[in-house]
Amino acid sequence: MGSPAPLIPPREGIVEAVKAAIGDAFLSAKDEVGEASIDVRRESIADVIRTLRDEFEYQQLMEIAGVDYPQRPERFDVVYHLLSITRNHRIRVRVTTDAEQPVPSVTAIFPVAGWLEREIFDLYGVIFDGNPDLRRILTDYGFRGFPFRKDFPLTGYLELRYSEEQKRVVYEPVELSQDFRNFDFMSPWEGAEYIIPGDEKAEGQQAGAPTPLNADEVKK
Repeated sequence: MGSPAPLIPPREGIVEAVKAAIGDAFLSAKDEVGEASIDVRRESIADVIRTLRDEFEYQQLMEIAGVDYPQRPERFDVVYHLLSITRNHRIRVRVTTDAEQPVPSVTAIFPVAGWLEREIFDLYGVIFDGNPDLRRILTDYGFRGFPFRKDFPLTGYLELRYSEEQKRVVYEPVELSQDFRNFDFMSPWEGAEYIIPGDEKAEGQQAGAPTPLNADEVKK
């Protein structure tokens, strides 16, 4: 059976060649299943990306991704995915940072990085030094917090709704009407064999109120 995805041929010796080219910026690397990943120093990322473009023919920046590891001092990974069209090969470059230390922008090398860096800033709070337009791009104006951080509450901090009184969209603090709910996933067409809490029809019924049928009675 063939591969479900197009295979990318390995580029022999690429890790050793890149290590020799970038010098002290190199931290670690691995080349497995035809995919090369290189960890470099944060402050050297722009020089490394330029070297990969100019000397190793990685002409396209396909993506910049963020990853959050809250247990680490430098909790964020910023991962750059580069593609060589002429060599039909991809390489991954990674740096680490925290919420305070900025990552040098690579917009001067790949202009498309402007939007990609804005996405990571918006969702993780990573700062990119040198980005000419570092604003939120996915969340709304005035949004507080960073949704992709693993300590960000799933409900968020604010909710919005349309106010008929003010004739506009208003923002309000999230208020959960019930902190915990017991959900019963039984099919509504099957009669429960126990009294459902809060269902006044199951116990203390009013005079003349019909008694719900269970599943066996329905089949009869």
